[in-house]
Amino acid sequence: MVEGELHGVIALDGPSGTGKSTVARRLATLLGAGYLDTGAMYRTVTLAALRAGVDPSDHDAVARIAEHVALSITTDPVHQEVLLGEESVGIEIRGQAVTLAVSAVSAVPRVRELLKVRQQELIADACASYGGIVVEGRDIGTVIAPNAALKVFLTASSDARARRRTTQDTAEGRESSLDATRQDVDRRDRLDTSRAASPLQPAGDAVWLDTTNLDIQGVLDRILELVDERELRGVAAGPGRW
Repeated sequence: MVEGELHGVIALDGPSGTGKSTVARRLATLLGAGYLDTGAMYRTVTLAALRAGVDPSDHDAVARIAEHVALSITTDPVHQEVLLGEESVGIEIRGQAVTLAVSAVSAVPRVRELLKVRQQELIADACASYGGIVVEGRDIGTVIAPNAALKVFLTASSDARARRRTTQDTAEGRESSLDATRQDVDRRDRLDTSRAASPLQPAGDAVWLDTTNLDIQGVLDRILELVDERELRGVAAGPGRW
């Protein structure tokens, strides 16, 4: 595999609707880097639990599912694939049933412990293959990659996030209304910030970036400025960057 421009890890954290996924994938593509959507992994465990008839709030049962789930995910930003066993589930994990249950599943400490190990292995492998990786989620800068070369915490107003989520859902063929999406955004925020295991919060050394009034290109431009300020393109990663 050809090594890309980025050397090291870029951690993108933030709540739903801030543009993390779109920005992370485009950023990774531009830099020839790997890409990891950690949320997709939690969604896949959630799908496995729902298919097994497990109550998402039953921590022990969910933990057992996570311990045996056949989950795999690629780190190619252009051709990302999420598999449950041999089945591609990238579309199904974005459905309403999974979306409503994923916060409960991701709050289970054992699930986070298991997926942390997998995520760190994927990051290390991608750094060895590509030279660097862009990782998105809710605890990347604080738990998964605390030594990341660049940490960015994306924010936006709840109204802006609800509008973006509604637009995305509609474009991808999922039924959605602005009011329902706003309620879901607020619900996810409450659950993600209040859970005991790895709650959503910015790392102390993260750069805050409010995307409320920025389009995707504007967010990318700002992050690329940070990448260049830290000389993360075309140079070997220094000690502690990963």
